[in-house]
Amino acid sequence: MNSSNGFLNKIVKLENRTFSLRTQKFENGFFISVSEDNDKIGSMTISLANGPTPTTTTIIPSKNESLFLRLISERISTKMNGIALVSIFVKNELEPSTAKALMSEVMEMIENE
Repeated sequence: MNSSNGFLNKIVKLENRTFSLRTQKFENGFFISVSEDNDKIGSMTISLANGPTPTTTTIIPSKNESLFLRLISERISTKMNGIALVSIFVKNELEPSTAKALMSEVMEMIENE
């Protein structure tokens, strides 16, 4: 894992797939990018923690990972009490075990920041 000025980058291999995880910390939140193989911007969601439940908006809709995208965005915004902008680009649908492992990796990166 590489770290520089609030920017973390980590490569994760899960079930014969390679993912690049990137986080950028800001004073009021995070930008998170999850990209399979090549670094690409994909589906995008933003969440804002404002009370007991975060407000979430889809910026770029996902064909098949909208639940994962929403969950990670809301979890980060709630944990950090701020804004979470999350982008995910995957070639194929994520298996539940892969999605869970990616969620754990991203949350570990956020908590260690």
